[in-house]
Amino acid sequence: MNLAIHRLRMLQALARYGTITEAAAALHYTASGVSQQLALLEKEVGAPLFERVGRRIRFTELGRILGAHAEDILAAEERAKAAVEQARGTLAARLNIGVFATAAVGLLPRILDDLALTYPAIEVTTRETDPEEALVAVRNGELDLGFTIDYEDAPMPWDPGQYRTVVAEERFHLAAPRADFPVGDAVSVRDLANRQWVIAGPKTRFGRAIRAACRREGFEPRVTHQIDEQATAMALVGARLGVTLVSDLAVPMRPDEVDIIALTETLVRKVVLIARATAPHRPALEAFIQSARTASAQLGLAVHGPESATVSTDPTL
Repeated sequence: MNLAIHRLRMLQALARYGTITEAAAALHYTASGVSQQLALLEKEVGAPLFERVGRRIRFTELGRILGAHAEDILAAEERAKAAVEQARGTLAARLNIGVFATAAVGLLPRILDDLALTYPAIEVTTRETDPEEALVAVRNGELDLGFTIDYEDAPMPWDPGQYRTVVAEERFHLAAPRADFPVGDAVSVRDLANRQWVIAGPKTRFGRAIRAACRREGFEPRVTHQIDEQATAMALVGARLGVTLVSDLAVPMRPDEVDIIALTETLVRKVVLIARATAPHRPALEAFIQSARTASAQLGLAVHGPESATVSTDPTL
């Protein structure tokens, strides 16, 4: 009996989400494509693995047994990749990376430049993912590494089955319409209480973190434009439709009509790389992580203290 790894990942996703539609969405496949692949997996096994109960599925005993072993099989695949990479005289591998927008613009080109100089045989493909999506995609084995973000006021729900390492620390700045504030003077968040705001929605961690910063200063921001992407938010700021807070990696994307002004408060967020807990010692992953740290240091975003060298599966770190 031959079991295809990608079909085991689909079975694992089905167990996690409970419906083929949701599993397909998490894996970025069509529902019909997942159904076909699971039918082939049942053919490989020689017996039904699940039955449909309305829109949801119920695993057969055989399906539960195979699902229980799928995690071990996928972990063994990660260990095999690591062993092969370590045995090669030259580090060569293909990595699939999930990256959010500002990291793609501000960090990724520098990372790939450094990686090309140090390990030219590592091939990297990327896909834009939001931080929460990256958690799922790494867990399901679709991505080798994913960029995520951690906010003190809106922490990410870390999965103990994943390992993570902080590679950069960004400060927040005020983005305001040109000449609205004196150039060179820092501004307090409390000075923005009567302003209109352009910020991410309250369901996003970015949006929750900004709202928490405002509440600490005694006010609820008056949100007139709810925009998740920092570059888009700054475009509206440039049109004099409000103010916003932006992180270091977004600053180079500011329009000419926008001033970037320092805050008197220290507001930060951490850029985190995550991988499956079974994969942290793959040499190719370690090489990418080191290049990410190098790129962050070049931009003045290096992490200082214990987290600069820590790789952890502890979700409370």
